This record gives sequence, C-alpha cells and structure tokens, in this order.
Amino acid sequence: MSTTVIDVRNAALRLSGKPVLRDVSFTVAEGEIFGILGPNGAGKSTTAECLSGALVPEHGSIRVAGMQPHHDLAGIRETVGYQFQSAQLPPALRAREAIELFASFYPSPRNSVELLEAVGLGDCAKTPYGRMSGGQQQRLSIALALVGNPRIIVLDELTTGLDPEGRRDVLELIRQMRREGVSVVLITHFMDEAQRLCDRVAVLFRGTTCWTGPPSELVAEARGRNPEVNDLADAYLGLLEELRRNQ
Repeated sequence: MSTTVIDVRNAALRLSGKPVLRDVSFTVAEGEIFGILGPNGAGKSTTAECLSGALVPEHGSIRVAGMQPHHDLAGIRETVGYQFQSAQLPPALRAREAIELFASFYPSPRNSVELLEAVGLGDCAKTPYGRMSGGQQQRLSIALALVGNPRIIVLDELTTGLDPEGRRDVLELIRQMRREGVSVVLITHFMDEAQRLCDRVAVLFRGTTCWTGPPSELVAEARGRNPEVNDLADAYLGLLEELRRNQ
C-alpha cells in the first residue's frame, strides 16, 4: 500500500475577510504525480502556499511528509521543493550563481552544472536573470525547486511561457522525477498536460474540492452523460458548467 506524503483535510482560509479556501481535501501518495485543476480564483495557488507553510488554514489540517508546514519550516524546506508562479530573482544574478546560492541552503544539493543541463539551461550558466527570456526564467525556477533533492515537489503553472520544445523537455523531467521516487504536485491549466502526466487529479471550484480521481475516470463519467466527450479538457469543462449551473 502506497505511503501518503501529503494529507489535506477540510482546509479553509479567508484572506482580507474573503473566503479563498472553503473545503479543500486530497491526499498525495509517494511517487505519485497529482494534478490540481480549477479555474482562476479556485484556490489552487493558495493551496500550494499552504503546503509550503507560507499560509496557514484557519480550519482543517495539512500534513506534508508527516509535518505541519507552518510549524516545521526547516523540515519542510529540506523535504519539499516549490516552484511558484510569481517567483522573481535579482536581474543581475546569473543562472549558475542562483543555483549555487540556493544549493547552499541544503545538506545534500544536486550538482549545479548537471541541474542546469537537465532543465535545458546548460548554455545560460552565466546569463543574468534579467536578460533571460520568460521561458528561460521558468526553467530556472524549476531548477531552483529541484536543487535540494526534494522528496516532494510542488509546481505551479510550470510550463507557462515555455515553447513546445521546452515544454516537452520539462514534462520529461517530471517523468524522470517520478521514476526516482519523487512525489509531484502539478498545478496546471493545461488539460493535455494533466491527462498525460497525472496519476490522479483534484478539481477545485470556488475553494472547494469538487472531484478527485484518475483523469480517465473523470473522462469516463463525463462520457457516460455525453458521448461526444473526447478527452480530459471536454470532461473538465463539462464539470465546470455543471458546477456553475448548481451554484
């Protein structure tokens, strides 16, 4: 039986008095690629910040590798790698300098040269962050999430801004991480990405977990109601339409 490495139960949180998370629950197994889907404002990035300990739910509980993120930030930092959607670095900081700086925070970091090659930045080691393209900056943010050799990694919209070749390379990197036993939480708007990569997905809607399971099951359920459903994108959009009708 697979070990549970992330356990989120009935998480609820208000920001500036507004409910952002109302009832979010899901689990992630060791070595699993788990997708979090949902429209803008559903609570996906807020959930990621709760997993990092940056935000603390007012109700419910979150356990990551057996730890409460906000109570054991040092342990979480050594165990979990995070790539956030809005991460920024000083414009003059070079790619390899950034990797080596972050590597200094960890007891057993990955080799900076090998890591830059793995994310397709081998030729950009001396390139300042401010002179990188958006896709190159995104690749560097992924490298920084991986530098500490994490057991778990949380990726928030990781392929946004990547060209097709870069996207292909990054998705293969995720598969390689899974083969190495790393558990991956993938927050994405790309349904083809989720369908190809994820063992299971959770669909969030207005701060609530509305569906959890393998992508193939969501497609099968939707196809049972509508034979014209072809893929996860069709099934997901149909689920959102139903949720909006029932609000």
